[in-house]
Amino acid sequence: MASASPRRAELLAQIGVSFQVVPANIDETPANGEQPNAYVKRMAMEKVAAVAKLYADRVVLAADTSVIVDGEIWGKPLNRQHAKVMLNGLSGRQHQVVTAIAVHYDGNVELAVSETEVLFAVLTDQQIDRYVATGEADDKAGAYGIQGAAGCFVERLNGSYFGVMGLPLYETAVLLGKTGMTVGPR
Repeated sequence: MASASPRRAELLAQIGVSFQVVPANIDETPANGEQPNAYVKRMAMEKVAAVAKLYADRVVLAADTSVIVDGEIWGKPLNRQHAKVMLNGLSGRQHQVVTAIAVHYDGNVELAVSETEVLFAVLTDQQIDRYVATGEADDKAGAYGIQGAAGCFVERLNGSYFGVMGLPLYETAVLLGKTGMTVGPR
């Protein structure tokens, strides 16, 4: 797995995949004018390519997740003050979470994309301050993790819950299945 994300590791383990963590060391800066879907696809492809160079004979999985607000890519917050600004920007609004998954195997690369619409409830300054103080927002795209305390901020979602976590399980299982791997209950 070309990621150090503990959430992705947890999800892969949940579907019975054994793996080794080998984070991809790439520049994740969006290109000028790059569209959000193109960006997450490029990131997943660059991550998988970087690790596949080291492990060409193994199945390599990479993913990238971005929160999209009004067509703009929102990555991880720079600091806790920035996290508060981001959460204020999500309050009472709908946004997209887009995750691209790339799998390299036998010289092939397969790509899938999951798009989820998320509606946040209207948040008070106190809710935002308390959440940011937990530290959960520190390393998450859009400054929240749906699987944690911020789950109570999500009024509605249309798409993949696991995609919002960072690894849509259906798409991941389909891609890994193409490699011959058995995924799911054993």
